Amino acid sequence: MPTLPAFPAEAVTLTLPGPAGALEVAVDPPEADAEPLPLVAIVCHPLPTEGGTMHNKVVTMVARSLRELGATTVRFNFRGTGQSGGEFDHGNGELDDLRAVAAWVRERRPRDTLWLAGFSFGAYVSLRAAAELGPALLVSIAPPVSGRGWDFDALALPTMPWLVIQGENDEIVDPQAVYDWLERRGAQAELVRMPDTSHFFHRKLIDLRGAIKHGVRPYLPPADG
Repeated sequence: MPTLPAFPAEAVTLTLPGPAGALEVAVDPPEADAEPLPLVAIVCHPLPTEGGTMHNKVVTMVARSLRELGATTVRFNFRGTGQSGGEFDHGNGELDDLRAVAAWVRERRPRDTLWLAGFSFGAYVSLRAAAELGPALLVSIAPPVSGRGWDFDALALPTMPWLVIQGENDEIVDPQAVYDWLERRGAQAELVRMPDTSHFFHRKLIDLRGAIKHGVRPYLPPADG
């Protein structure tokens, strides 16, 4: 069994042993003017086959928003993306990738609260993982309920606090399908509808930042752990 790297105290990109090869992982500490919290948030990126990576602007804005509140963030490239080994596996292997990253975080930062966040395909993967991994909070941004073949009705609904952010002019994910899915499943989610907002939040990233910070703030752990 390969030795897992230490959890860095400074911003760094490292390699983590993964189920299909190396996983490229970016760790960033809280912003300099934020009070550090015992909190690590893993942020999952959109569809790799459509160019999605951990450097996606929405993903990096989600991570930055959380770091401004005192969280440490972990972004990573799913298998076959960037420097991560393996090949795209339609959400199944990617779920294993997330499990591996979460296991490393929990082994190296056992006293910290764990949050999961995901954008588009990353929202699907993190939703699939939520029941098993049991994060203290889940953030789903533009979950691809429609048009991509992902079986959202088969997913166990999160029981932890759950923030869903959806652009009302999303040209890839049908916003109404997201609203209908949440209502049909009786989901206990805090839904934020962002008007005049496309799938990739063009010209709306600052608004997204505000929505995230407002939505998650009540669930921040105390600074003393």
